Amino acid sequence: MYVTSGDVAGALTGLRAGDPVGLALVPGRGIALAWSGRQSYVATPDPVSAVRDLEALGPRWVWWSARETAAVLVAGGVRPRACWDLGAVGRLLHGLSRDDAGAVWAAAHGLPEPPLSEGELTLLDLPGEEDDAVRSDGQLSREWLRGAWALDPQSAQRWAALALETQAIQETDVRSLPDRRAAQGMSPLPYLTALSESMAALLCVELSHDGLPIDRSVLNQLLETTIGARPTTEAEEGAARRARDVQVWSQFPGDPVDLRNPAAVRDLLARVGIDVPDTRSWRLEPYAASSPGVAALLAWRKAERIATTYGWTWIDRDMGADDRLRGVWGASEGAGRMTASAGLHNLPAELRPAVRPRPGRVLVRADLGQIEPRVLAAVAGDTALATAAREDDMYAPVARALGSDRPTAKVAVLAAMYGQTSGPAGAALKDMDRTYPTAMAFLRSAEDHGRRGEDLRTYGGRLLRLSSLRELLDRAGSESTVAHSYGRFARNAVVQGSAAELFKAWAATVRAGIAGSDARIVLCLHDELLIEAAAHDAARVVEVVESSLQSTASWWCAGSGVRLVADTSVVESWADAH
Repeated sequence: MYVTSGDVAGALTGLRAGDPVGLALVPGRGIALAWSGRQSYVATPDPVSAVRDLEALGPRWVWWSARETAAVLVAGGVRPRACWDLGAVGRLLHGLSRDDAGAVWAAAHGLPEPPLSEGELTLLDLPGEEDDAVRSDGQLSREWLRGAWALDPQSAQRWAALALETQAIQETDVRSLPDRRAAQGMSPLPYLTALSESMAALLCVELSHDGLPIDRSVLNQLLETTIGARPTTEAEEGAARRARDVQVWSQFPGDPVDLRNPAAVRDLLARVGIDVPDTRSWRLEPYAASSPGVAALLAWRKAERIATTYGWTWIDRDMGADDRLRGVWGASEGAGRMTASAGLHNLPAELRPAVRPRPGRVLVRADLGQIEPRVLAAVAGDTALATAAREDDMYAPVARALGSDRPTAKVAVLAAMYGQTSGPAGAALKDMDRTYPTAMAFLRSAEDHGRRGEDLRTYGGRLLRLSSLRELLDRAGSESTVAHSYGRFARNAVVQGSAAELFKAWAATVRAGIAGSDARIVLCLHDELLIEAAAHDAARVVEVVESSLQSTASWWCAGSGVRLVADTSVVESWADAH
């Protein structure tokens, strides 16, 4: 079917809301669509507007990567209601490190991962050898991967149809993965995870586009107080750096040393009788109250980090003229956590007072409480730990069960998840084994898989590809440092990765709840959501955040007895919430 922009609604005849629709955008020329065995092409110089018109029909857009297709839509003012991101689901299903169309197609069809399309052409890519997007070896043509699909309407429709074909394969595969929830009669958890991971990929595009609101005057003042006035020359920058160093040197006898050299800092500390095996901040903090030199050194480190990572160059590079801090967001790295550049995931607490919207707007901040221990209770199926997770503060009942104080109980639970066995954690773990044997067995099983280089899946179905490490582990031996390291990674990844999936499902639900308003999610920080909204709309946004958590818990934690809690507040700056 070939239609013009005047007949956009006819481009998806017979579509039911929620049906998957393959989408390919041809900038300045049109959009190609594939659905239910049919294809169409809308010829229009404004493809984004055509997609906006079709949104009313309720399609679930299928695209190869949100970084390509959704980025164009969001920049044009369109925020799709629903999508299936083939790259995101490919990472979930196959543990891919890439999300390009070539890698995603190959994984879905059981083919070897191809080289990136920038490589040399082969005979299979030469004109006349392949007349279609799919080569004779089953791989996608690298010419098509470079954009040849956009040369004409028929090719664009074929590209959309290939996306839809891949979606059907992925959906079948995710629906066939094990679902460990006790509840019956629900959509499989891996399928729901595929939907939320897709929406998280879309959300990352929106986060990159929208940016984090910054009060530039407050930020400038904070930087000037911490690292000095903005330098205008390299000499001024060097002088400011030396002035920070002098504040530390003045607290120690003898000649100055390079404070950026750990060995030199150890020697400096030895001058005042402090002998430490390393100079990590956590090791030095106990000395700060009694040693002005250590206090000055720790303060210097904070200032140095801000100067080198979050200084004046950072503002010039990553903050726009509209006073929005922008970075590149990723939906899943490692075990599945979201990532961000421009320092958005590591912004020092000293600079958070500058994170504030303009007058008349506020931030709604929501922080999931004790999320990883609660996730452990759910994914391990430990009924005793799930009982503790029904409390607002689950460490209190854990402490009673262990016969310890709350701080010791917290150490015990965290040590169990992170594989820490030395110091106070070792004794606490024995009590954990006695009180929560199901959770501990679950964690030890994951650790054993990691030590042997065996693949694992998170609760939501994400593949943790550890088998690629097997040769390395076999050479190193089962008792090697390498084996212990990957064992600890696997032990934590099955919890951390599952918690990341839960968080993204919650964020996607919140996004749907605030759609249609000018409220926007502006930060996702592991277990913390930051939403910018009009002050008069804050109460409604808070209600959406809290109801979305309960809605997400109703299917993610179904049958586990685990309760999820969040601390939600309305603030003028991010710092006010801490």
